Amino acid sequence: MSGKKKKLLTDRRIQTTLLMIYDIGVIMLSYFVALWFRFDCQYSQIPNEMISAYAIFCPVYAVVCVIVFYFFRFYNMVWSFVGYRDLVQLFTVSICMSCLHIFGITIIFQRLPISYYLIGACLQAIAVCGIRISYRLLNSIRNRSKPADITGRVMIIGAGASGQMIIRDIANASEIKDKVVCAIDDNPNKWNKYIERVPIVGGRDDILSNVEKYHVNKIFLAIPSATAEQKRDILNICSETNCELKQLPGMYQLMNGQVSMSDMRKVSVEDLLGREPIQTDMKEVFDFINGKVVMVTGGGGSIGSELCRQIAAHSPKQLIIFEVYENSAYDIQNELKDKYPDLSLVVLIGSVRDSRRLFQVFGDYHPDIVYHAAAHKHVPLMEDSPCEAIKNNSIGTYKTAYAAMVHGCKRFVLISTDKAVNPTNIMGASKRLCEMIIQSFDEKIKAGKANELPQFFTHEGFENADKDGSGKVFRDIKTEFVAVRFGNVLGSNGSVIPLFKKQIEKGGPVTVTHPDIIRYFMTISEAVSLVMLAGTYAHGGEIFVLDMGSPMKIDTLARNLIRLSGLRPDVDIKIEYSGLRPGEKLYEEKLMAEEGLKKTANKLIHIGKPIPFNVDEFLDELDGLMSAAYKNKANIRDYVKKVVTTYREADNGLLGNTTEIL
Repeated sequence: MSGKKKKLLTDRRIQTTLLMIYDIGVIMLSYFVALWFRFDCQYSQIPNEMISAYAIFCPVYAVVCVIVFYFFRFYNMVWSFVGYRDLVQLFTVSICMSCLHIFGITIIFQRLPISYYLIGACLQAIAVCGIRISYRLLNSIRNRSKPADITGRVMIIGAGASGQMIIRDIANASEIKDKVVCAIDDNPNKWNKYIERVPIVGGRDDILSNVEKYHVNKIFLAIPSATAEQKRDILNICSETNCELKQLPGMYQLMNGQVSMSDMRKVSVEDLLGREPIQTDMKEVFDFINGKVVMVTGGGGSIGSELCRQIAAHSPKQLIIFEVYENSAYDIQNELKDKYPDLSLVVLIGSVRDSRRLFQVFGDYHPDIVYHAAAHKHVPLMEDSPCEAIKNNSIGTYKTAYAAMVHGCKRFVLISTDKAVNPTNIMGASKRLCEMIIQSFDEKIKAGKANELPQFFTHEGFENADKDGSGKVFRDIKTEFVAVRFGNVLGSNGSVIPLFKKQIEKGGPVTVTHPDIIRYFMTISEAVSLVMLAGTYAHGGEIFVLDMGSPMKIDTLARNLIRLSGLRPDVDIKIEYSGLRPGEKLYEEKLMAEEGLKKTANKLIHIGKPIPFNVDEFLDELDGLMSAAYKNKANIRDYVKKVVTTYREADNGLLGNTTEIL
């Protein structure tokens, strides 16, 4: 234990001991004063037998009271937060003990005057309660008027229990240079009333006018019970101001009964999405991962690395990270080694385009579960290098899936994207091809025709699955293939959030492609939770789709980020519209109109019914597509259009204005 902790513990024990001594003293004094009052404040008039009864009984009674107070944890109170409920409980216990005093002294000794009992009980209750609230009262009086160096004029949103505690904490803490000047609450019954001497000036519609009226520069949202959608609506109003925004994270503060300024945190852009976090049943995931060999392709990327972190926390038998980029592989390797020293971790460098390397890795480690996150994801870059998107995303997925199948992998989970729906860019089309590949593997395996899946070679070699030509390797294959489709991930490599933040740090301008462009968003942890759930729910062939709530305008996102940085859009930081990039949609879709939906155990996760297509024709066309990609043919998009019938090249990026399905 550190010296600082020892000192705090010693100080606390001294404080408790002194308070116990005080309680014993005031309890005895209360009843002596009561006896003294009864006999006109003349000690000589008090009968000796009453003094004797008091002198013998009261010390024992006082000690018993202290023991009872200790049992009820009255010596563990935080004096700064002693409230009405604490005082009611303490007063009640004190009165109950006074009743014990009446019966005890009467039965053991004699009946004393009624005024002795009544005055003694009242004085005892006042004395033991008074000392506990005196610190707070003195603090309140001392801080009633804040010093002249106030830096923050605060508006509290939420005139409930949490708001009251925050107001008290700000008022009582001399080191906090803030002053609460007004409160907002949507309950009309509270309007034009006061909470802790702070006026409640109206509902959310009155936020902007009162920010100006009271010269507010800080807004604290103190409604821990509010839903994510309610918080979003309120915060979106607040973001129209230039105020610093903070909020309470959730309901746990109310359950603890303690809320203070230290619980407030800054509002992040995630808070403005208005969607409840995805709740994952981690027990299911633990049972699924525990004791298995798990492989993550693209394990150094944003999604891949988070997958590795969560998998490592669920006690796999072994975790294999397969990554083409050595720097990111090195980073996640060091992170996991440091956090999970007992983890059996293998980090391998290689490309999903190299079937020989894949066969070597699968042959050496025989993973039970594969999370396939390796992919080229940048839409504009892939528009300039379309053949690379097909080689890496589509053919790389096929080669990885094939190697997994013939080496006994039990579950293969593809990371897909909402850009695969009615794709208008080559990246989205390549990911739609990945989904079709997964569905083809699933159909062939369930039909017992895994041997009909061609093994695509770019160079013949020892990785031939059926070396002896007996077809034995294709017997009893039970690999389950599924895909997970979600939208944009906040904070991932290449997402707009880091780009906007860098532009804001440089002083602008912040570049948005189009004022009306909208996207669905989720956090990295939510995306990975969905992927993990897909692994537990899967039976083969499914496309899991997350209900990501309402989409958000990128322009609104950029403006909110500027405001959350304490700056003003179009004043401190300019916003420029650069125009939609090649292949970019105004609106992303989550599910094709032809795909039906069915629910899962999680109400925010759905399963899309696969769109039927001729698998044999698809595999033949895929062979030709691979050949065209490796020959770097300029008309590769024409090949893709023949295979992915929903792929349409964007006309100046304006395709995709379709009705949302979810």
